[in-house]
Amino acid sequence: MADFDLQTTYLSLDGAGAVKAHPGGDAFWNSVAANADIGGTLITVMDGEGDWPHWEMHPEGGEVLVRLEGSGRVMFEHPDGRIETHAMAPGVTLVVPAGVWHRGLDQRGLKMMFITYGAGTTHRPAA
Repeated sequence: MADFDLQTTYLSLDGAGAVKAHPGGDAFWNSVAANADIGGTLITVMDGEGDWPHWEMHPEGGEVLVRLEGSGRVMFEHPDGRIETHAMAPGVTLVVPAGVWHRGLDQRGLKMMFITYGAGTTHRPAA
């Protein structure tokens, strides 16, 4: 595998040692449901500004968030209704437990790496 940028090429890990590269961006997300290679762990880097327009939850496994650039917060909504907010500056790593709804807030100059066990990932609109 040649050098690549995780913002434009995403990686999937199958849990048995195989790594596959996938074209990233909108084309990836528009076809994610039909991609059998995405049932394991996905590694991506994304950028953005502002609040995430949705909540997400990964029922089958945790997610690792590594802030590379920028600032902001990540909000957790636990199954018991408890809310937590975590400030994230460059270099901060946060583990989102399986089954916890989460979303980014107040993102400024966001560049973050996501390591996600994505089986069953669910989204809901932010209120």
